[in-house]
Amino acid sequence: VQLQASGGGLVQAGGSLRLSCAASGRTFSSYAMGWFRQAPGKEREFVAAIRWSDSSTYYADSVKGRFTISRDNAKNTVYLEMNSLKPEDTAVYYCAARLQWYGSSWYTEDYQYSYWGQGTQVTVSS
Repeated sequence: VQLQASGGGLVQAGGSLRLSCAASGRTFSSYAMGWFRQAPGKEREFVAAIRWSDSSTYYADSVKGRFTISRDNAKNTVYLEMNSLKPEDTAVYYCAARLQWYGSSWYTEDYQYSYWGQGTQVTVSS
């Protein structure tokens, strides 16, 4: 599985950006995709995830109500719509995928994802 992230950039506080993550290499019907971010000097943290089978979503509290994760089946692509951006959202954003889903708990730890994109920089100026 290859993941290609894009859409990062520089935006003023209060602005919006949409990140994309295109998956290729295989097709599958039961997996999850997530977005993580890593700010300078900080550990990588979970942002949002979507379960491919039913499009259910889950968000970190810090982005709930501002970010929306969605998918496009035909394009095998997941998006992260980011609104009301804050300077603290500045980070490198990574998309990730895991190929199996077990149980009902969401996967919010980076070690739970097997495939990663290259990262895209998001910078929010104050």
